[in-house]
Amino acid sequence: MATRQTSSRSLTKIVGAILLALGLLFLFANLDGVASQFNISLGSAAYTLGFFPALGLAGLRALQAYAFDHSRFLSGLEQFLVSFWPLLLVGFGAVLLRLALAGQTAEEGSGAGTSARVERQ
Repeated sequence: MATRQTSSRSLTKIVGAILLALGLLFLFANLDGVASQFNISLGSAAYTLGFFPALGLAGLRALQAYAFDHSRFLSGLEQFLVSFWPLLLVGFGAVLLRLALAGQTAEEGSGAGTSARVERQ
């Protein structure tokens, strides 16, 4: 029984580490492209001056789509959320690793207590 729990925890740790690594890899690959585009766009002063009005107009269009065309709003929201899928991998990987490590530390704590009791007797 203990070997089954140990192998399950090690499998959980492996899967969690793989998901975390893949999520970070995809996230940093996407961020590299975004950062290069952002760096190029900030290089021109004309674009920098027009950034905030463009952001405000985009917010107004989103509000208009929400008020009058729910399907277009939901489509845009879906596209926005899909762009963050690497964060889901990072989150799932971190949760799996945390669960596996919490189980390992709880197991070590209970094992240390029983060995201490055995030595006292």
